[in-house]
Order: sequence, then C-alpha cells, then structure tokens
Amino acid sequence: MKDGKYWEPEYETMSRAELTALQVERLRETVRRTMASPFYEPILRERGITPESIQSLDDLRRLPFTTKDDLRSHYPFGLCAVPLEKIVRVHSSSGTTGNPTVVCHTQQDLDDWANQVARCMYMVGLRDTDVIQNTSGYGMFTGGLGIQYGAERLGAMTVPAAAGNSKRQIKFITDFGSTALHAIPSYATRLAAVFHEEGIDPVKDTKLTTLIIGAEPHSEEQRRRIEELLGVKAYNCFGMSEMNGPGVAFECKEQNGLHIWEDYYIAEIVDPVTLEPVPDGEVGELVLTTLRREGMPLLRYRTRDLTRFLTGTCPCGRTHRRIDRFKGRSDDMLIVKGVNIFPVQVEKILMGFPELGSDYLITIETVGDNDEMTVEVELAAITDDYGSLTSLTKEITRQLKDEILLTPRVRLVAPGSLPKSEGKAVRVKDMRRNH
Repeated sequence: MKDGKYWEPEYETMSRAELTALQVERLRETVRRTMASPFYEPILRERGITPESIQSLDDLRRLPFTTKDDLRSHYPFGLCAVPLEKIVRVHSSSGTTGNPTVVCHTQQDLDDWANQVARCMYMVGLRDTDVIQNTSGYGMFTGGLGIQYGAERLGAMTVPAAAGNSKRQIKFITDFGSTALHAIPSYATRLAAVFHEEGIDPVKDTKLTTLIIGAEPHSEEQRRRIEELLGVKAYNCFGMSEMNGPGVAFECKEQNGLHIWEDYYIAEIVDPVTLEPVPDGEVGELVLTTLRREGMPLLRYRTRDLTRFLTGTCPCGRTHRRIDRFKGRSDDMLIVKGVNIFPVQVEKILMGFPELGSDYLITIETVGDNDEMTVEVELAAITDDYGSLTSLTKEITRQLKDEILLTPRVRLVAPGSLPKSEGKAVRVKDMRRNH
C-alpha cells in the first residue's frame, strides 16, 4: 500500500527540465531499439540517424512519422524490434478490407502497461481496498486485459465481468461490493436503465463511487448524466492499442484535461496537413512516440485524434502535460459503442451482393442513451419480391455484424434515392449529440 496522492512521485512530479532530460535519454534508447526493426532500420540508416545523434527533443523532427497503414502493410511482425521468442503477447485492432494492426509486447512492455494503468487509478483515488469491476471485452481488444492487469498491479480485488449481461453485472456489483466500474459511456447509461428496471438504486443500494470511461466519444453532458444516474464520479481515460491500450492519458481529480504520461511517451500536436507543430492551445493531430516499448517501439505515430495541449500547471501537482478532450479524428474512422469502424468495412460487405447498387449511407445517431448505426443501401434494380428482400436484409445484417462486431439496422432503398454531393455519394452522416 502506497501513501500520499502519487503512485510514483519521483516521476509524476518531475520538473520540466528533469522530464525533458529523461525523454531525451529514453528517446536515444528507443532509436537504438528501432534499428533492429526491419521497418525502421533502412529509414534511419538513410537519414543518418543513430542513437548518438539524438542530442535534444528538437531531433525528434528528424525521425519518420509512422501510420496505421505502415502497421497493416508490414503485418504481422514487420515492426518488431526483438526476436519473436521474446514476445509474450500480441493484441490486434480491427482491420478494414485488409490486415488488422498488430502490436507485440515483451514482458517488460506488459509490466510497464500495468504500471501506467495502476498510476491512473491511483491518481483518482482508487486503492488496494477497492473492488474494481471491468465490463470491457477481453481478448484481442486491449480494454479488458489492460484494465485487469492495472487493477491487479494496484492490488485491488478485480471482477473480470467482461461485456454484456447487465443483470449479472448488477448482481456482481451488489454481491461483491464493487466500488469502481470500467465501462464505455453508452453501456454505463444502459446499465443505469437496467438498475431502474430491476428496482435497484445504484446510489443507495451499491458501493459504487468511481467510473472509468473511454473507448468512444462522449460529451461532458453525457458524462454528468452518467454520474447522476449511477451516483459516481466518472473519469475520462485515453488509450489506443498501438500505444498499449488504456492508460496512455487520464484525468486527475481536477478533471481539467488528461495527463499524458511523458516518461512513457513523447507527445506532439501537429497540423494534420502540413505535419508541422502547432502552438500550444491550438487544435491539431496527436502524435506519439513510445519511450519504453521493447517489442514494437513506434516513432511519431499519427493517432489521427484531434486535440490540443492545455497550458498552465495543474493544481494536483503532477507536471506531465495535459491534453484536452478529443475534438474528433483527422481520418474517417467511426467509433460506435467502443468499436472502431471504417466505412470501407461496410462497403466491402455490401459490394459482395450483386442485388445491391454501389451507393450506401451510414447514419449514426443517438437513440435514447445509446448510439445506433443504420446502413441504407441502394438496390441494383427495383423489385416487389418482398420475401427475397427480407432474406437479403437478414443476410446483409449478419455479414455486417461479423465484420464490424455490432449489429446495424439495414434498410434497402430504391436506386438513385440516396443523397449525392457534387456527384459523389455521401457515405457517413453522424448525428450524435456529442458531434
């Protein structure tokens, strides 16, 4: 059991000069590691970059950017920097029409990740006396195991309930005395509704005090509503599989931005078009470089997430920089119920049906407290065979569910009926309240 308000005060409260010196030292080591990567080695050699050539953080700009396409095109292990026998776990995010992104971890990587998540939890007041229930899916998705190992590192009792089965979730919450919950925002509101249906008051009848939310966009208004419904304090968590998973950045009790752990990452905010740094306080694309990663270190990874650095110091005493709530993405990826979806994934399925035309529209809207996805697709020809249309709709829905891991509503519409913009089909219409 640790004392005080910091998990690791020697790192969390470092001066800016100390943090910068540590980052330069770890950046040199990262460059050394990447020179063993089949992907990075020829790029670094061509640019004349060696560990010794890294003298300050200004040298970061000499390093190459890395994109999700780089990971896909070198699938599965082309960015590994250690022999495969040193890799103890892989995680994968969903692919589009091609390969998924795969991230490889050594044991040190997993230990560091657990430590980051434990640091986040400790920052918001969770301790080894808490009971932390995790409603994220386990497996290749990082949300489940990331939170699990972090809670165990903290020393808390963990309840790996996984996703779904709300009545069972509530039984565990009440029977096990769960004090903290990890859930995506839309599921948190669903859980609140089931509490009401079951006649259980989460404020009076449970010990819940803390909620960790992330993995999908949510507004401040939605956060406050969740807090009121469940009687908890909800903290925003940022993570991505390419950087590990949950725990890359996290709100402290001040809730004035997310502290990004600068002893593990170098964060940049760049213009997504010019790739030049933007001034502090200006919105741009978040770019991250790993500083401790052994298995698959990444240089200047373009997250596509749009945010800004917040200026000034935080009253909590932590000196690591803060980023603002994300404004959106610089690419076309959608996040629905915590699942990453690319329009091309939908297109791939639809184009496999000869009965369908080439135009479709994906609509995301908030229905009640949940995000719902509707896919409208034009028929290739008008037909009045309603039986075959019903069967076709069911088969499209089934295949889409298998591809994107959630069930959309599918509507077949007449040829030429979907909206066009300057002769091009409109592919996505996001009507959610927080967009």
